Amino acid sequence: MKRYLDKSFLNDLATKMVILTGPRQVGKTTFSQQLMKSFSNAQYLNWDVLTDRVILQRQSWNTRAGILVLDEIHKMRDWKGWLKGVVDGRPAGQALLITGSARMETFRQGGESLAGRYFAYRLHPISVREWCDQQGTSPIAALDHLLERGGFPEPCLAVDAIQADRWRAQYFSDLIREDVLEFSRLHEINTMRLFVELLRERVGSPLSLASIARDLAISPTTLKRYLDILQALFIVFTVQPWHRNIARAIMQTPKVYFFDTGLVRGDQGTRLENAVAAMLLKHTHFRQDTEGKSTGLHYIRTKDGVEVDFALSEGGRLMQLIECKLSDNRPHRGLLRFAGEFPDAEAVQIVFDLRQEELHNGIKITDAANWLAALSA
Repeated sequence: MKRYLDKSFLNDLATKMVILTGPRQVGKTTFSQQLMKSFSNAQYLNWDVLTDRVILQRQSWNTRAGILVLDEIHKMRDWKGWLKGVVDGRPAGQALLITGSARMETFRQGGESLAGRYFAYRLHPISVREWCDQQGTSPIAALDHLLERGGFPEPCLAVDAIQADRWRAQYFSDLIREDVLEFSRLHEINTMRLFVELLRERVGSPLSLASIARDLAISPTTLKRYLDILQALFIVFTVQPWHRNIARAIMQTPKVYFFDTGLVRGDQGTRLENAVAAMLLKHTHFRQDTEGKSTGLHYIRTKDGVEVDFALSEGGRLMQLIECKLSDNRPHRGLLRFAGEFPDAEAVQIVFDLRQEELHNGIKITDAANWLAALSA
């Protein structure tokens, strides 16, 4: 299926190298191969393929290729310095696309800087908007489908739920056994697996690493390293609490969500919150990557437990307050409170099963599926 980044990608490939990252099996290779059809003599090389690796090491690819796609080269030793030489020495007019399943700014840090030589994009799972655009379905049908299947292309497009479940079981096993080991050289793989299993049950709740560390009999510092690895591999992402003082926000307790909503263990409300979080992150990343906007995704919580699920910021200012509910159309207490404290921010309560849209005390109560379909990506 055609993905949501096509137009922006083709424009940027005409001027700079483009780096595409995102979760394993989110569709990066398929997307790259679709883009290659727009170029003459396109060539694709994957570091994980032995014959391709030899070509990469010798730099013996076709110099007349209209586009050169290099996959997983961040696994190469001193890849930044190597890539800098490739960028600076490529023929005039040759497009260069780099893809990988880890955040390249954290994979083997150090070495040469690529500053000024590239544009970066992050490919996300399918959202309500993207599914509606590609399949021509209604927003509520799209949201129902994504809550059942998750947004990764293979289970989303599978012929039935059984095939989707089989894919997910293998996907989860491979993530821990292969990707985490390769990225981190961790030997405590069983502890990491237990940590991920615990995270699957704690989606949407403030995350206490100290508490989990006691349960697993390891140090909070080690657990923080595990969490960093899971984020770098696009397995989970954290949502930090909003605070005008950025340092204080980072020190406060984050909430954790999965890129694949299908990995969440919880009721329909928990799965809905994870799906909304993932689509909001996609929305903010799309605006950052395509428009250069300083957008951010947060949540708000006071010491006495009053909370709003999500908040969107831009340029250091809160722009939207978002609470998601399965069926409750009464204004949420936290949303009422923070709408008063941040009058310039739009306050919206998105409801999965809503009979009638309403406006209460400045709070817009609206249909979740339609609202998600109106996001930028």
